Amino acid sequence: MPRQPAPGGRAGLALYLATAFFARLADEGTAVAVVLLAVHRTGSAAQGAFVLTAWMAPHVIAAPLVGALAPRVRHLRLCYLGALGGFAAAIAVLSQFLGRAPLPVTLAVALTGGACGPVVSGGLSSLLAVLLPAGARRDRSYALDATVYNAASVAGPAVVSAVAALASPGTAMLFLGIAAALGAALAGGLPYRRAEPPVSGAAPATTLRTDLVAGLVAVWRIRELRAITAATCLAFGGLGGLTTTTVLLAADRGHPGAGGALMTAFAVGALIGSLVVTRRPPLLPDHRLATVALCGTGLALAAAALVPSPEAGLALFALAGVCDGPLLTATLRIRAAHAPPRTRAQVFTLGAGLKFTAAAVGATLVGAAAALPPALLLAVIAGVQLAAAALNSLLRPRTSGRNGVPDTPEGTGARPVPSVRP
Repeated sequence: MPRQPAPGGRAGLALYLATAFFARLADEGTAVAVVLLAVHRTGSAAQGAFVLTAWMAPHVIAAPLVGALAPRVRHLRLCYLGALGGFAAAIAVLSQFLGRAPLPVTLAVALTGGACGPVVSGGLSSLLAVLLPAGARRDRSYALDATVYNAASVAGPAVVSAVAALASPGTAMLFLGIAAALGAALAGGLPYRRAEPPVSGAAPATTLRTDLVAGLVAVWRIRELRAITAATCLAFGGLGGLTTTTVLLAADRGHPGAGGALMTAFAVGALIGSLVVTRRPPLLPDHRLATVALCGTGLALAAAALVPSPEAGLALFALAGVCDGPLLTATLRIRAAHAPPRTRAQVFTLGAGLKFTAAAVGATLVGAAAALPPALLLAVIAGVQLAAAALNSLLRPRTSGRNGVPDTPEGTGARPVPSVRP
């Protein structure tokens, strides 16, 4: 067996977090930049919508393939460097092609960049199991990773808006390409090591088709994974329409343009929530933390649907974000704890791809129902969060171990990661 490099430690984790932040900053900002650039160059958002659809479409298709290929690649460094480099190149090319090149060519570039998207989301998160040994440090790293997600979701659109106002939308999108390229460069310096081998010895050789099926089977058969995947997909099906709903809600209540402030409050709240989990890890086991987070988000949004005050609305949206923040931390930890080592990357990328697709479906449904009262739409989104909490409780297995952690995961050979204590 080849000698494995030493675990990354604090320096490796800091480098990973910087890599993830710059890559996700570019990803979060691209949706805004594409629309602004299309309007700037063509006078219409139509081409931006087409390009954005092409950017998002490959996620659910590419996610299982990316996850299945990751453990088969001999040199993980080159794999991640290439994928993130391709992601950065696609954004940079779009900054020049959008509104100038023929639309089919622009769409092809967007499809190529979108195919690298699962590496930026779930693929990077799965890398933590490669960079850090199992234990409390890796467990805490998932809370930090969730914080990076939320920080990028706040910073990405803000940076695009600021650069577009000071220079131009094209410059803003080129800036995102540079940020993604910086993330790719940092990924080249990460202290990669191979994931721990199975307990029973060397795993038998498998085909790519077998690995693709194995990831799907793991998500379906392992009840912890099935519960969190079903619950978060349902929740994101509701949250996918939250942006449109807030814009409609603000206009309906006589404050047009305040929808962006509501979503900013939600994003900042999510960042605060994830930071709190990082600094003061909760005593609840992860599956219960996910349920509580979904309930809190649903109740806060339901209250926002009932209270017409704009100040109260901002506070309630921030509270909903605070409750939503720990959900991602719990989700990442559950995936890491219960995914078999061979399929871990696929479980992460598949879970992210399914959530992404669910959010797109939710956005489409809200668009189709835009004629309904916005407060009713928000109440439905809140109800979906509560339904997701109930689904998570219903599907998760009964536990007998300490603090609700199963003594033995169901036939996976995976080891549960203990909850971090202060």
